[in-house]
Amino acid sequence: MFHNSSHRKYWIFKSEEELDHMRHKANQKFRKKILESGKPGVSESMFLERHGEDVVFRHYERRMLDFCNAFKPAMPKSVVGTALMFFRRFYLNNSVMEYHPRIIMLTCAYLSCKVEEFNVSCTQFVGNLLQESPAGQERVLEQILEFELLLIQQLNFHLVVHNPYRPMEGLLIDLKTRYPTLENPESLRKSADDFLTQAAMTDAGLLFPPSQIALTAILSSASRAGLSIESYLTECLGLKGDKESLSKMYDTMRRMKTLLKKYELPKSEEVNAYKQKLERIHVELATSSNKRKRGYEEDGHVSKEPRITEEEWTDEDLM
Repeated sequence: MFHNSSHRKYWIFKSEEELDHMRHKANQKFRKKILESGKPGVSESMFLERHGEDVVFRHYERRMLDFCNAFKPAMPKSVVGTALMFFRRFYLNNSVMEYHPRIIMLTCAYLSCKVEEFNVSCTQFVGNLLQESPAGQERVLEQILEFELLLIQQLNFHLVVHNPYRPMEGLLIDLKTRYPTLENPESLRKSADDFLTQAAMTDAGLLFPPSQIALTAILSSASRAGLSIESYLTECLGLKGDKESLSKMYDTMRRMKTLLKKYELPKSEEVNAYKQKLERIHVELATSSNKRKRGYEEDGHVSKEPRITEEEWTDEDLM
């Protein structure tokens, strides 16, 4: 149940400002660590600012969604939703400058398949990197397996994600059985699904319970279709006469819709500029150490040196 879950207890935050503060802190923590390392040639100008990190993050988040949507066999929505949430949770406390999102996104998708019990082998998974040779796919798989424990640790071992898809199905069933005013609730599905996809690409899942996201998706879909089903809230959801709860619900819906309206995919020119800077950072830092952190880094544990580097494959290998 969501009410007693780690999702609700640890991964629902009070405001967008709190999330921004966490990301800013991760950026500053990485900067400080590198500047204090004493590596020659390191300066403030080499780092990405928060805006640059956001651009890179949104680009790779979109690439992950495209990868999941093109996956064979077809990924269930819950697997895609969980992968996207893992990705967002990871970069709340980590910088893209420290862990390249190209491999983190694939590790999130791979771990999500396991958590959501979507039965694909590791060979099947990397087989979806269509532009890679079999040897290249094997190298990518090695990286995914090397990063998997780190990802699990950074998620604080909280791997159960409550997606809004199941609550939406429940709402549609409820509309069919208890709200005869609406003739064809199924007509709302397509637009509501689109809303949930858009919401997954924002911080909605870090700010609102999945049931509220699902309800907002249904009401938004009805509004787009020119239908008014607000009486469903009072007649079927027990909010009649409860003005305070109704007001809070409408406020939540407004905040969520504003969040979705603000979302924009970054422009390709901007993406390319920040990606080039990110690659320079990773190349520069890769030369400063022969080892890369894995697993319980805070306890001082470092795994064996990986046999490959991230730079041996590119974004074009994803599709």
